[in-house]
Amino acid sequence: MNPLSSLNRPALIQDLSSQEFDLLIIGGGITGAGIALDATLRGIKTALVEMQDFAAGTSSKSTKLIHGGLRYLKQGEVRLVREVGKERAILYRNAPHMVIPESMLLPLVKGGSFGKYGTWAGLALYDRLASVKPGEKRRMLNRQQTIECEPLLNKDLLNGGCIYSEYRTNDARLTLEVIKTASDNGARAANYLKVESLSYVEEKVIGVSCRDLLTDTLINIKATKIVNASGPWVDDLRRKDNSLTNQRLHHTKGVHIVVSHERFPVNQSAYFDVFDKRMVFVIPRGKTTYIGTTDTDFDKDLVSPEVTKKDVAYLLKAANTMFPTVELSQSDIISSWAGIRPLIHQEGKSASEISRKDEIFYSDSGLISIAGGKLTGFRKMAQRVVDLVIKELHNEIGLPLKSCITSEIQISGGGIGNLESYTHDIFKRIQPHGFEIYDAERLVRTYGDQSQEIVNKLIERHISNPQTELALAELDFIINNESLYHLLDFFTQKTARLWFNKNTIPNLIEPVGSRMQELLGWEQVQLTEEQQSVHQALKSVVNFQ
Repeated sequence: MNPLSSLNRPALIQDLSSQEFDLLIIGGGITGAGIALDATLRGIKTALVEMQDFAAGTSSKSTKLIHGGLRYLKQGEVRLVREVGKERAILYRNAPHMVIPESMLLPLVKGGSFGKYGTWAGLALYDRLASVKPGEKRRMLNRQQTIECEPLLNKDLLNGGCIYSEYRTNDARLTLEVIKTASDNGARAANYLKVESLSYVEEKVIGVSCRDLLTDTLINIKATKIVNASGPWVDDLRRKDNSLTNQRLHHTKGVHIVVSHERFPVNQSAYFDVFDKRMVFVIPRGKTTYIGTTDTDFDKDLVSPEVTKKDVAYLLKAANTMFPTVELSQSDIISSWAGIRPLIHQEGKSASEISRKDEIFYSDSGLISIAGGKLTGFRKMAQRVVDLVIKELHNEIGLPLKSCITSEIQISGGGIGNLESYTHDIFKRIQPHGFEIYDAERLVRTYGDQSQEIVNKLIERHISNPQTELALAELDFIINNESLYHLLDFFTQKTARLWFNKNTIPNLIEPVGSRMQELLGWEQVQLTEEQQSVHQALKSVVNFQ
């Protein structure tokens, strides 16, 4: 039985409620996923619950970079740059289908944050701290070389530029594949289980009461140790535990907008100064280009943060100042997303100045909470938490002390060997059926070596409409392996179509919805509601308040 199969949920819920775990993790973002993998590999009996879909919060709304933290070096956070650089190399080795090398152009502009000599020295240190490979090390450019590299740049502002190394990822899929790897090694993970209360014996937390949001029933889960890794909701759980102190979260919002690559045809990714002394990324992805991010204080709805007209105006102004001939307007935006950063509050600091370091809070009840941190550093964050948990489990129940081994563990989907060769092999299989190389690239960068299973299903079908048949083959795989229960989740966390292939969705709502109805036993009224939620999402990503 695959515990993550959508068809096996009753057995999974029974499994969670009928036994006691060594560790229960609350939160199915990248931090919780990393903790689950590390813990289960050390022999800790582990469960994880998430109130939405896995990665539905911050972990699907980042800039989608496994990045070495150049801006953190500028802020003097040398230890952080060293750590994330090493982590980036580990991720590239363990998940090569989802950690893609990306040359980043840093234009050097008049009055900008980076001068020529300071940049050279800073990037030399960055290359060393971030363990950059010899072939990917910095390359300084004069003004003319910078223009040749990216002709769309504002020539009036340019002094020169440099190329440095970053890596691109699919944040939601990375989170999901880490959870799948944990599940393959014995962890139990369930989405759409919302913690409503904590249970105590002699003032020590020993379990939770969860509402199954799919059946509206309550289940109780017992565990010796409980970790709160709920991202923006960390303080909500600490409040339930009566352990919220002066050390608290500071929420900031980061917005990205998406336009077609045809409309904004950058040659490569760029990281550039903007008018308020911040910096913004422009990143081509498939047939789109996305721009971000903002960094503003946030105190509203954590589940569905809005992209405002002010957010959009900021990013359009940033892009149009650095790339003036493009002349982007709000009507060019085809999608967008807003994510909430759960940072540790620092008195007197602005949103952009607050450190991205993680911190562990330990309450009198035994609840362990972790907040802050970056996508790139999730494995080390998890290691620090599990080091603490396993010591306590050793002292309390005699669990053997074991060291972290996640640096050596291939992530689900990662067995592709050479990315380019693997993609070419997939393309050879699907090309006769009317597919482009873009489709092969998207498959491999989404599913890795699991693409073969999807392609096997695909070519068994009568392919009259390639994109529909491909989506249905993906759907069958996701239903069987990835805990899919809502139609919108298919188009967001599972496949990212809402952000990067939005134009395909209108033709897929009916066939994908009907197939989900068939597999999951939906009544007609639920199918209608599911389809309406997708139609609403299609509007909301371009409707700015």
